[in-house]
Amino acid sequence: MSSKRDYYEVLGVQNNASVDEVRKAYRKLARQYHPDVNPGDNEAEEKFKEINEAQEVLSDPDRKAHYDRYGHNAPAGMGGGGDAGGFGDLFNMFFNQGQGFSSDARHDSGRDGKDLRIDIELTLEEAAQGVEKTVQVTRQQQCDNCKGSGSRPGTSPQKCSACNGVGQVRHVQNTILGSFTTVAPCVRCRGEGTTISTPCEKCHGNGRIKHTIEKVLKVPAGVDDGMHLQMTGEGDSGTRGGRAGDLYASIHVREHPVFKRRGADLYCEFPFSYVQLVLGASIKVPTLLSQETLDIPAGTQVGSTFRLRGKGMPDVNGRRGPGDLNVITAVKIPTKLSDDEKQTLRAYASTGPEADRAGLDQEKSILGKVFDRLK
Repeated sequence: MSSKRDYYEVLGVQNNASVDEVRKAYRKLARQYHPDVNPGDNEAEEKFKEINEAQEVLSDPDRKAHYDRYGHNAPAGMGGGGDAGGFGDLFNMFFNQGQGFSSDARHDSGRDGKDLRIDIELTLEEAAQGVEKTVQVTRQQQCDNCKGSGSRPGTSPQKCSACNGVGQVRHVQNTILGSFTTVAPCVRCRGEGTTISTPCEKCHGNGRIKHTIEKVLKVPAGVDDGMHLQMTGEGDSGTRGGRAGDLYASIHVREHPVFKRRGADLYCEFPFSYVQLVLGASIKVPTLLSQETLDIPAGTQVGSTFRLRGKGMPDVNGRRGPGDLNVITAVKIPTKLSDDEKQTLRAYASTGPEADRAGLDQEKSILGKVFDRLK
């Protein structure tokens, strides 16, 4: 029996995974374990070989069918696991989106640049209106001296003589089960396919230099805390013609002293006087960006909620209207009263003993029912 891991397990896909799903899983793992990303890491190199082998078998319908039937113990000549003869096509599919492979083909050694992340802090008002923020980004940019080639101006990279410019070397081993081919990045050129004999004096052969730039980030109205904005191609530059990475801005909205946000809706607790709640009132209340008149009917209870439609946060996707502002009533208790005010309150209290007594009796009645249940 073979000691190899199951190919589906290696790529982390289901047995019924489509070719696209297999290739997507392969690309993700290959980026993680590629020797260029993990120089000198033997374990990563072995994993890279393992996922290449799994990808080659599972992306070929005929070889996949044989593997599903025989596993790693397919009879010789039936295309079972271990024959990695198709690796070149898959490698180019990963880096060049499917260009063909041959021993004397020109190797495209481009590598995509890394994605970068920055943090943006906003006030709730800025999140509601949208804002432009100037941010500083430190990234790897193409060297302006060698135009990204890595070679001193006037010279150019040379085809690697060890791998003939392919970037990989093959090792074939004949066994009783057939020929087993393994493919590994060329040690001499580190998978680049080219070597640089006269490095650029500015980037020392890397093709990129670190540079800090300023970018204007347009934050749309309605963004929420934890959202991410993407600026395509504003991350690290690729090498040897590779695609530039993206820049992601993580949004952090500061807590507001008055308004609380729940999705597109805003909530605030507004203090009213006792008289306003009892008799009713028409009063100006603050919204996030202006003021609105709110009519409070007589007899409004503490904790009541009044909704001002459309006075919340805008929808960041623009698919629907803005949210609402919910005003929750609270009572503003005065801390200092004049003697006349105190006398007026005492007179008021003395004019309604029956109402007060009725309320007290009702309270006792409710408590009595609770105690009765506990007996």
